Amino acid sequence: MKFSKSKWFIYTLLVGLIPILIRLLVWFVVTTNQVEPISAIELVTFGLVIHASVINEAEHLPAKDHEWKSALNGQAITFITLYGALYALAAFGDKVDGAVEADAIEEIAISLSSMSILLAIMNLHHFSTRSKR
Repeated sequence: MKFSKSKWFIYTLLVGLIPILIRLLVWFVVTTNQVEPISAIELVTFGLVIHASVINEAEHLPAKDHEWKSALNGQAITFITLYGALYALAAFGDKVDGAVEADAIEEIAISLSSMSILLAIMNLHHFSTRSKR
């Protein structure tokens, strides 16, 4: 099966960015300061979409790439677990004021999302080189 970078870009990256882009749009048009421009929960959603996509694409790797596929799945599951914990902390912090350091959660979410993008780009390169063989 041929891997398409543009298809991945549209279906994964842009779909994953929808919650972030909507929040930025709302932040831009709202006249009060009640909406933050970025939220940990949207970043968590983005990361989950990225890693779910990696798992899906790994399913299409040839049988000879079993070790690579196992490594990708392990990596994705690890990140999904971290994102799940981060989501729980962010949701709890939204409900109970002062219970969670919101800035720290946001910084962790930004860091994890950045790592997810870098890993996805590396995997994207691997998928595209494998599909040419």
